[in-house]
Amino acid sequence: MTSRVNEQYFRRNYVIHEKDITFHDVREAPFGLYGLYQPQQEAVFKRLPDSVAEATSERVSQLYKNTSGGRVRFVTDSSCIAIKAKMPYIAHRSIMSLLCTAGFDLYVRQNNTEIYRTSFRPPIDMEDGFENIIHFKDASLREITIYFPLYNDVDSLEIGVRDGAALLQHADYAIPDPVVYYGSSITQGANASRPGMSYEAMISRRLDCDFINLGFAGSARGETAMAEYISTLRCSAFVCDYDHNAPTAEHLRNTHEKLYRTVREKQKTIPILLLSRPTGSSASADDHERRSIVFSTYHNARSSGDDNVHFVDGFSLFGAADSDDCFADGVHPNDLGLYRMSELIGKTLRIALMKK
Repeated sequence: MTSRVNEQYFRRNYVIHEKDITFHDVREAPFGLYGLYQPQQEAVFKRLPDSVAEATSERVSQLYKNTSGGRVRFVTDSSCIAIKAKMPYIAHRSIMSLLCTAGFDLYVRQNNTEIYRTSFRPPIDMEDGFENIIHFKDASLREITIYFPLYNDVDSLEIGVRDGAALLQHADYAIPDPVVYYGSSITQGANASRPGMSYEAMISRRLDCDFINLGFAGSARGETAMAEYISTLRCSAFVCDYDHNAPTAEHLRNTHEKLYRTVREKQKTIPILLLSRPTGSSASADDHERRSIVFSTYHNARSSGDDNVHFVDGFSLFGAADSDDCFADGVHPNDLGLYRMSELIGKTLRIALMKK
């Protein structure tokens, strides 16, 4: 009986029965959308222009509508918040939770810090989206941030609040120009337990900075089209983390410094962080070779007079004693690993941004 009840609990779809809730399209004021490409103009949410995705690779063309890094922010005194999300499909990944791939996280700003409140949890048998509602204890005015799914497309999202409730614009980030992250499935957020646990999201909350997530699972290979696009973005910093997706060390050698130079040519003054792949206790010869390639880009940049380029050593991201416990599957970090990534990368970013 217990197993049957639990199965029904996890399979159920939420239906919002309250009659005094009005839904609003997040593309309309006063909602603020972040981390997405021209969300008010595009028919569906995406992270890149169509032309850039198509010019990069077939695989990126399949992933760029995944909404990793997307957020909506607003202020309300509603005693409840509901969502209605439409999705063209539901992503099921063997090594990720459905909450990570297709759920939404809600954070409330308290004492200048975003605090996790709850998640809009998708039912396992949904087919084209879902609706859900959460309730607060009272109708106090709250600053809300909702994080979009990390590995699913979202065609549209509506936010529901009580009839007559205030609905106001959220203040902007203290660092409004986004940090741009480019990299692999780890960058996209693989194996985070939920959307707010990507390492970029944790850094964003810690530094109060906007960000754009250009992580593409298995598909970040330093392509020219992507490098040129990144070079045009208005940003406060750039984090380059695609070591894992370079098919060979030779490919990494042929593309890594070229990508750095392409971005630096247009982005003269921003901090650029160069990451080597995170490793555990048993780093391979290939890991060492790739680390040396990334470090070589850094060394050459510094030797050429670039004092705002920074090397983040993947060998040191997880610490030493329990580094292997930071992985979910030997490759992708779990929440502990992502947290430690956010600490080291976030510290480097904080110091670099203070010097600007």
